[in-house]
Amino acid sequence: MTEAAGIVRRPAGAPCWVSLMVHGLGSTEDFYADLFGWEYEPGPAQLGPYVRAFLDGREVAGIGEMPPDRHLPVSWTTYFATDDADVSAEAIRSCGGTVAVGPLDAGVVGRVAICSDPLGAIFGIWQTGPRRETHRYGAAGSPVWNELVTQDTTTVGKFYQHVFGHEAVTHPGAGADFDYVTLRLEGRPVAAVHGVGRALPHDRGPHWMTYFEVADPDAAAARVGALGGRVVTPPHDGQGGRQATVADPEGAAFTVIRSAPSDRP
Repeated sequence: MTEAAGIVRRPAGAPCWVSLMVHGLGSTEDFYADLFGWEYEPGPAQLGPYVRAFLDGREVAGIGEMPPDRHLPVSWTTYFATDDADVSAEAIRSCGGTVAVGPLDAGVVGRVAICSDPLGAIFGIWQTGPRRETHRYGAAGSPVWNELVTQDTTTVGKFYQHVFGHEAVTHPGAGADFDYVTLRLEGRPVAAVHGVGRALPHDRGPHWMTYFEVADPDAAAARVGALGGRVVTPPHDGQGGRQATVADPEGAAFTVIRSAPSDRP
């Protein structure tokens, strides 16, 4: 499921960044600093109140603050790398998706857009700029996997194939009770689509789930509760390793996972 930990630059079509828009930036910074050990630096001025989270001097995520008059759902957003944001935006539209914001320039970090697939799952695209950052990926406290939770894999899987050039590979254990497709680039898994049918949460709809690597998912889930968040799905042995789905104090859901060594290439 996961890719090897390290400092990487993501190829076009692969998840390359995750970000979160919240109502209280300072309190959210404190939550993730305590949980993952993140440190922060100011982000691009074009994005408003925004910070970049770092581990060991390398970027791992971004957190921004919504304008006071905006009352949107709080959730993590997965971004896909692209060589040309405008071309990708047009492909998204032509394949039945929506481009809600952008593409727009974000200073030296590049060009970005916020989009949704045909079933409504929100994601971003990011064309890197002159400052081509490399990011910490797969180390404890950093993103290690991105998975689309949706009604079924058939239609939406084809959408991501056409837009980003993924090869969709049906999981060997897939069947009537397990609808799961791995998205690959050049033979390497970069993300997945999990069709859950009627089990899709009514309050969230289709959505991209960010997985963060941790040394101990049980301890991390308990820590989330102590910091004012909540446990959505208790720790269990799941696809890819020991994991738990949790939510931060503003309700943004994410998964903490200790990846099985056999999942790493």
